[in-house]
Amino acid sequence: MNTTTLATSRPAVGNPMSKTSVLIRRVRRNKALMFGGGLLLAMLFMAIFAPLLSPHDPYAQDLVNRTVPPFWDDKGSWLHPLGTDQLGRDYLSRLFYGARISLLIGVSVALISGVIGTTMGMLAGYFGGKTDMLVSFMITTRLAMPVILVALATVAIMGGSLWVIIAVLGLLKWDRFAVVMRSATQQVRSLEYVAAAQAAGASTTRIILGEVLPNVVPHLIVIATLEAASAILLEASLSFLGLGVQPPLPSWGLMISEAKAYMFFSFWLIAIPGSALALLIFAINLAGDGLHEALTPQDKADA
Repeated sequence: MNTTTLATSRPAVGNPMSKTSVLIRRVRRNKALMFGGGLLLAMLFMAIFAPLLSPHDPYAQDLVNRTVPPFWDDKGSWLHPLGTDQLGRDYLSRLFYGARISLLIGVSVALISGVIGTTMGMLAGYFGGKTDMLVSFMITTRLAMPVILVALATVAIMGGSLWVIIAVLGLLKWDRFAVVMRSATQQVRSLEYVAAAQAAGASTTRIILGEVLPNVVPHLIVIATLEAASAILLEASLSFLGLGVQPPLPSWGLMISEAKAYMFFSFWLIAIPGSALALLIFAINLAGDGLHEALTPQDKADA
């Protein structure tokens, strides 16, 4: 097949500036993406600039001012806008630094598991045969092991720390990437422009990275957001059980765990980090769904 046939077999590229403007217009019209993305950017800003935004040292203890209520309470004070915990540490400062830990875990786990799962899924979907059988067997084996139980056992043996949690969850959360990427790659592999690239003599690496991968990115984005949110929740669960991030790091799950003894007397100690955790998960999922809709619109009105 000559280069003319190859060029006509692929979808038309079009004007890059025109496609960019269309994408920007889709993003602006997508309320879910704008709202979720705005929340996520606000939390990202809060995490990055935590040292500048925090009014106090998040690790500094003041036992004289323990469990001071937030500013809206009659006994509250603007010196500690969200109050203090059971050790007198400023809760607003710990909330800012806790966002750093949650986002670091979510992004790191999504990257590690994404690389593993995407590689396995694309190889299985493109080559099929024995490669597909091997990857399918590994996926089935992984799905037979409950993530939370394996993570609990591993962390209990190796000891809880931030980097151990990231490594364990990253090595356990790749199965959804592999399943979705396998299915998406099988669909893309049968398209005409992939066959044209094969007939033109393109290498397998060139076809997978240049032809297949760009067309499965929307699916990859959605799975990455789901896995990032799931990893943040798993870390919070492990920290709540005392097997995750260890004190004095201000993990939101650990903050909830430390406050459970005060839930009937100082409810804000659980409500504040719990609400922040729920809001972060909501923002990630909303932004991921909105971005997927913007990248793969169902209507063709603006195509």
